[in-house]
Formats: sequence, C-alpha cells, structure tokens
Amino acid sequence: MKKSSNTTGTDAPKSDSQLPEKIHKTQSARAAKIKARKVNREISATKIQKAWFIYVDKTLFKLLKHTVCAAEYCVAHELLKKVSPIEAALVKDPSMKCKVRFRFGGETFPPFIVFKIFFKNDGHGYKYFSGKDLLKPSSKAVADACKIMGERKFCQQIMEDEHCFQKFKVADPMDIVTAQDYMQYCSLLDETPASSGGKNNHWRRLNLKSIPKTMMMYDIVDYAESGVISNRLQKEMKYLLQKPQTEAMRQHQLEIVSKVRYPSITTVRPFYQPWEQQGKMKHLGRRSKQAQKKVEKMKKAYKAAKEEKASSQEAEADRLQTKEKKVIFYSPAFDIVAIEEPPTDTTLEKEEKELFAWYQDLYVKHSSLF
Repeated sequence: MKKSSNTTGTDAPKSDSQLPEKIHKTQSARAAKIKARKVNREISATKIQKAWFIYVDKTLFKLLKHTVCAAEYCVAHELLKKVSPIEAALVKDPSMKCKVRFRFGGETFPPFIVFKIFFKNDGHGYKYFSGKDLLKPSSKAVADACKIMGERKFCQQIMEDEHCFQKFKVADPMDIVTAQDYMQYCSLLDETPASSGGKNNHWRRLNLKSIPKTMMMYDIVDYAESGVISNRLQKEMKYLLQKPQTEAMRQHQLEIVSKVRYPSITTVRPFYQPWEQQGKMKHLGRRSKQAQKKVEKMKKAYKAAKEEKASSQEAEADRLQTKEKKVIFYSPAFDIVAIEEPPTDTTLEKEEKELFAWYQDLYVKHSSLF
C-alpha cells in the first residue's frame, strides 16, 4: 500500500500572534504577586501596630491602677489638701468618719481619675434632711415659704423640679419602684446642688494641679494625658509593671508611686572669692605654652598698671600737700600788714595764739579808728 501524501507533522511551529499573549499573562501574574505581597505587608503592619497599641494601653492601665490604689490608701489626705483644704480638715477629724474613694471615669481611653467623699454611718441610719422633702405641698409651711421666697422664685423652683422629673423620670422618693431606680435616685441626689435639695457631693476629677510634682503619680497622670514618659518613670516602669507576688511587693510598688522625692541639694560655690583664695586655686585641665605665656603677660600688665596708678595717686597727694599758699592780713585801715604761709599741723595751736595776741595789740593801738 502507498502512503498518503497529506500527512501533517505534530511539531509544527507556533504563530507569532501567540507570543504577546503569553508575555501578557506572565506580566499580569507578576503584578498580582507584587500586589498580594503589598497587601500582606500592610496586613502584617496593621497587626503589629494593633498589638503594640494594645501593649501600651495595658501598661498604661497598670500604672493608672497603681496610682488609684496609692491615692486611696496612702496619700488621700495630701491630695485632698490640694483640692479643698477645708474638706481635708474635716476628713482628718476622727469624729466625722469620712472616707475618700478614687475611681476611673470617662467614656474613652485612657480614663481620668475621679474622687468622692463618703460618710460612714456604721449602721446608725443617719438621715439627710432637706427642706424640699420636709415641706409637704398641703402644709402651711409651703405657703409661708412662697411668701418669703416670692412667687417668681417659687414658680422657678417648681419648674426646675418638673424639668428634672421629665429628664430623669426618678427625681423623688415616690418614683422609686426597683433597686435600679433607687441607685439612680441616689446618684441624682449626689449630683444635685444644695439649693435644689441635693447633697452636691458628686464625683470630682483629679487634675495635674492637684498632684504634687515630687510624686511618681504626677508622672503617670502626665503620661496618660500627654503620652510623654519622664526619665523618672522610665527607670521605675519595669518594676511597676511586674505582677506583685507578695503583699510586701505590692506595698513597695505603692510606696514608689506615692513617695515624695525631694530634689537633691547641691553645694554651689560663691561667684565672688577673695584674691588670696583665687591665687591658691589651681586650674583644672591643660593649657598650652602659648596660653600660659599670654596669661603671664596679662598679669604683668595688670600689676604694672595698678602700680602706676598707685604712684600717680601718691604724687598727686604730695603735690597738693606741698602746694604753696599765701595768707594776706589786712589792718583796719585796709593796709597790707603781713603775708604768711599756712602753718603746719604741729605748730597750729602756737601760731593761733600768737596771731590772737598780735590782733589784740593792734586793736589797742588803733582803737581811735574804730
């Protein structure tokens, strides 16, 4: 049998139109890989950044927790003296039985520190009296209060009570139904001013001005507000962030946070020193020979100018002392009688006596002229 001449080979060469398509596919694959790497890097960076922020927030919260504990158990009275000295004196009085509590406040992180003064009744059932609760609407005292206050002030007080009821829904003991209502009423009573029948004993914020700068608490609160770590806090941070294993370690951490550190007193030399002490002092450091020669020349020039000035002053004094002066004596007839030089200090008294005798004799002889 004869083979057909129409057989085609399987390894025929590809056309040129298929090559650009293949190159385009490889370039797109490389671009996709590069883009995927960038996306993975961004995801990794955000994860690392988020983990770092979580770590920083945890460390800051631990430091703030030490601050709150130290403020409540160690230096509550010292901090209250900065805020309100009158309340600090009442808290220190043992008969008042008051307690200062410190807590965290705020809706965002980092939180700020707030404090409040509580009165311990020890189960005696002390009652808070308010004119708003004692004066009933149907009593005569309300009519008398209206006369004393005036209708305008009385109506304003009623409108304020109604506004408070519409806002909080629990503004009177009659509105209390559940335990949640009771807690809400107690909180409202603390925040309401005394003029409206409240206690005016709300949670107050502790600022940097209320904390002494010599305490570590100031550095922690400053770090929470500004984000800047001081050198003193950076040295103690490693120990403060450790979990206390014993009660002694916990007390030591609180002591570090609340301890008052006084600045070190350094001895400062006086700016002026006597010439003798300056000559005895030795120069610290090295000087070149040229500098030493220059200093010696300056010393010699200074001494020469000083000696010249002293000698000129002495010469001037001698010249003034040896300057010739003449004294002219006149007679009653205005005739020049004598010219004498000024007497010396040693013979001053003697010459004064002679002059007095001469004038007395002259007066006797020429008495007819007077």
